[in-house]
This record gives sequence, C-alpha cells and structure tokens, in this order.
Amino acid sequence: MKITIIGTGYVGLVTGACLAEIGHDVFCLDVDPRKIEILNNGGVPIHEPGLQEIIKRTRSARRIQFSTDIEASVAHGDVQFIAVGTPPDEDGSADLQYVLEAARNIGRMMNGFKVIVDKSTVPVGTAQRVRAVIDEELAKRGLADNGQYGFSVVSNPEFLKEGAAVDDFMRPDRIVIGIDEDEAGERARELMKRLYAPFNRNHERTLYMDVRSAEFTKYAANAMLATRISFMNEMSNLADRVGADIESVRRGIGSDPRIGYHFLYAGCGYGGSCFPKDVQALIRTASEIGQNLRILEAVEQVNDDQKDVLVQKITARLGDDLRGHTFAVWGLAFKPNTDDMREAPSRRVIAELLRRGASVRAYDPVALTEAQRVFAMDLQDAPDQLARLTFTSTQDETLTGADALVVVTEWKEFKSPDFVYLKSVLKSPLIFDGRNLYEPETMAELGIDYHSIGRPYAQPSELPANGPGHA
Repeated sequence: MKITIIGTGYVGLVTGACLAEIGHDVFCLDVDPRKIEILNNGGVPIHEPGLQEIIKRTRSARRIQFSTDIEASVAHGDVQFIAVGTPPDEDGSADLQYVLEAARNIGRMMNGFKVIVDKSTVPVGTAQRVRAVIDEELAKRGLADNGQYGFSVVSNPEFLKEGAAVDDFMRPDRIVIGIDEDEAGERARELMKRLYAPFNRNHERTLYMDVRSAEFTKYAANAMLATRISFMNEMSNLADRVGADIESVRRGIGSDPRIGYHFLYAGCGYGGSCFPKDVQALIRTASEIGQNLRILEAVEQVNDDQKDVLVQKITARLGDDLRGHTFAVWGLAFKPNTDDMREAPSRRVIAELLRRGASVRAYDPVALTEAQRVFAMDLQDAPDQLARLTFTSTQDETLTGADALVVVTEWKEFKSPDFVYLKSVLKSPLIFDGRNLYEPETMAELGIDYHSIGRPYAQPSELPANGPGHA
C-alpha cells in the first residue's frame, strides 16, 4: 500500500519506518528542510533504539522516502497519516494548528478517495474539525459533492513508549481504530485492515470503535499511567515520614494481579512529551464543558511538587544556601533510552541548584546536545547561572571534586558504578538518588551517606552515630 506520513517527529518517523519495514511504500513529509536533509543523508533527528537501522534498511529497499514536497505527499498515499505535533497551548489545551494545516493541504490537493488518519494525540472532536477543514477546501474547488473525491477521517492513536517505540509498534498490545459507520467509513475500514494485516496474523489485535471513543482512549490511557506514577510518589513521601520502605510497598501491592507492577516506581516526577500535556489537555477539555477532573488535577499537582523533592533533600542535608557547593548530576533526559528533554525533572533540579548558588557538572549518555540547547534557552536570562553549569562527556568526569552525586535518570550504566572509586573522588561520600537505583543498607555498609525516595535512611558505618538523619 502507498502511505503518506505527515510529520517526521517522534510518532511520524517511527510509524513511517515501521510501516516501510513490513512492506508498505511510505512517503514521509516534513516542512522542516533541516530534518529532511538529515534523513536523506542517512541520519535520524531523534534518538530511538533500532530506528536508524530500520530507516537505513528501508531506504536501501526504496520503500521509504523523505521530502518537503506537500503536493507529492498528498498524491502519493491512499492513506494519509497526520503525525504532527500538538503542543500545549497557553491554557493547557492541545494546539491543533499543525493538524488542521495538514488537513487543509490534503483538501487543497487530493485527487481521489483518501483515508485521513489522525495519529497525533488530539482531543475528542478533532476528527470532526479535520473533516470540516477538508470539506471547506473541497468546496472551494467545487468538489464538495463529487463522490470521486470522498474521504474518511479515522482516529488511530499511538501507544509508543519512548526508548521502546519500535518494539511497541512491531509488537502492539492493541491497535485502536476509530471509524465512522457510513459508506466512506467502510472503505476506510478495509484499507486500514489491509494496512495492519501483518500485525493480526497470530491473533486479532485491532479494536474498532467510534471516532470519539478512539480519541478519548489515548488520553484516558496516559492519564491512568500518570495517575499511577503520582500515586506512588505521594505514597513515597508518606513512607519517608512514617519510616516505611516504598520499594517493599511496591512489591507488596504489585504482586496483586489487579494492580500489577507497571508504573509503580517512586521517583522525582514524570516528564516527556505525553503525560504532562495529555493530562493538561484532558483537564482543559473537561473544564470547557463545566466538569472538574479532580483526580487529574491532583495528579498534575503531585507531579509538579515531586520535581522539587530531590532539592528539598539536598537542602535539608546541606542547607538552603548552596554557594560553594558543586554537584555531579547523572541523567538529563526525562527517561532512559531517549534524548527527550521535554518536561524533564532534571531541568527543575538543576535550575534550582543553580539558583541557590551551586555549580553543576552534568552527564547523560545521549541527551547532552539537546540538554545544552534546552538549558541555554531556560537560563538565557540568568547568564551567571548558566556559567556554573558544565556538561561532561563521561559520568566519571562529573565526580572529581564534587560535593555530592545527584541521580535523576535511571540509565542502565548508572545502576552499578564503582562505589570505591566514587568515594575516592567525591569531596564527601554523599548521594541523592531520585530513582532508587541503590540499596540503602549496601550504601551504609560502604560508608556512603545515601538519600533516596521513600526509603528509610541507613546510617553509614563510617559516619558518627549522630550524623545526618534522613532528609
């Protein structure tokens, strides 16, 4: 099948590459010539494990192409995936200008029946707005009542985890398709069935439903996962105060099959492109019809507060004024296996350390370039703070002469460091762990002053009995 992907961001690029991998003829469009140049030169503008290899393979087989030519993209695909960004607007609602502009271009240039697929995460009712825009453009061309130029708007939300997106696409838990029950919808259903046939050979994974329910499903799924994270973070803060171990609690409740273990890890808050903006957008959608989503409002507030917990532990241990202190920070991306810095907890942690007068040496395995860009923007009005932020090429470089290590992202390479070396190069054996990577008892035995999230403080063996308590 001939497929067009509009937008070569995270969702569009993974979708296009994976559809090309299973044999479809894919045309990827982007209005950013820089992205297209990178892709046509064999590069990939985002970090996602396995993606570059697929793109290289499918380009060699001539099953995928990248272009800025809008007219060619509309002419190419019987199915047109809209996978452009939907950033949060000032009021928290999803900004649909790029989605609607993509739809408008399709209406201006389509020359036969098309299935337009909303792959971007969009609010309930977006398909109706996309349909109205295309109808408007066809009417301008005098083609509104011409059956040859019919179309159907389908909702096909993505359920991709950054860092595991290729595997998620190629081995989906479910494929949600929202489709109209009319003649055009029936044609669209057949095309979508052919498109996803390779994923349904062992068992049927496709869930068909009405368009609005499909749009809602994506938001509800992300809101549920965000709720689980904020719930565990709230429990971790209580565990801190009552002397419980949140890791033991996690294992205890996760063993209940009605609950399960996924998204139950306490930490320093969630970030990324999905959870924050989707929770905000769902809250905004509800408010527009006079409903308050009280649980999600609390989820958002808990997550915002959680990003301050690490710095609160640091100041409880070292004092509010951090001038003269240097901190080694491991992890900048919002999660491992990505270079995505959007809403990353590291941005809040580092900004607050700098604001309090500290110096920071930071490292991330893949997000250094993006982090440099983001912090230059975040701190453009505070050049003195930016001057105290250094990025290093290895995790060990951050440590020498630092007063403490702060772990923000749970990259695998941070899970088993050489603690003997770490103690020898830090000014003091002090770790603030925002992802609970290490065991408090082990740290105490090694003489490391270790502070984590929601777990009892273990007295380091080399510190005096009246040493610092759990912050």
